[in-house]
Parts: sequence; structure tokens; C-alpha cells
Amino acid sequence: MSLLLILLVSLLSCAAQLSQKQAASVGLRQGKRWIALSLLLLGVAMLLWLAVLRVVPVGVAYPMLSLNFVLVAIAARTIWRERFTRRQWLGTLAIVVGVALMGSHL
Repeated sequence: MSLLLILLVSLLSCAAQLSQKQAASVGLRQGKRWIALSLLLLGVAMLLWLAVLRVVPVGVAYPMLSLNFVLVAIAARTIWRERFTRRQWLGTLAIVVGVALMGSHL
């Protein structure tokens, strides 16, 4: 259950980051809506994060949030067609392996 909560926090945080990117890409009027959405998503993620910290040691839970880097990178590639170098993909793979190792005993 705690692993699912961490994944949900990561997904919400990723969605908030994407909303911020979108806010930076559009005009001020539309940007306000994206910023509001980002704040809402971050608020919900924070509340769920508190639930995670009740049951998972912070030394285990916090490094697993690095999954956000992976999710945001994949979303940026998919949504905005951003390019990534081989080095970036190798770094992303290293993060995935690290998260898998950390989460294997939850």
C-alpha cells in the first residue's frame, strides 16, 4: 500500500510540474489556470506524502521520489517532443534501477 501511495505522490507531483511548464508556455491569462492546477496537485500530493511518512522511513521514501525525474522526462518527450541524449536516458535508467532497489523491500 505504501508503494502505491509513493507512486501516486510521484504522479501528482509530475502532473504539477507539467502544469508549471504549460503555464510558462502560454500567456498570462491561461497561465494562471495552469498555476492554480499545479498548486492544487502539489497540495494533494503533500497530504498523501504525510500519509506515506507515517508508515515508511523518510530515508527510504524520499529517494523514491526521484521517480519524478523519470516521469517528467518521459512526459516532456511525449507531450512537447523534447529531445534527450543517450547520457540522459542512461541517467534515467540509473534512477529507475535505484528506485527499484529501494522499493523492493517495501
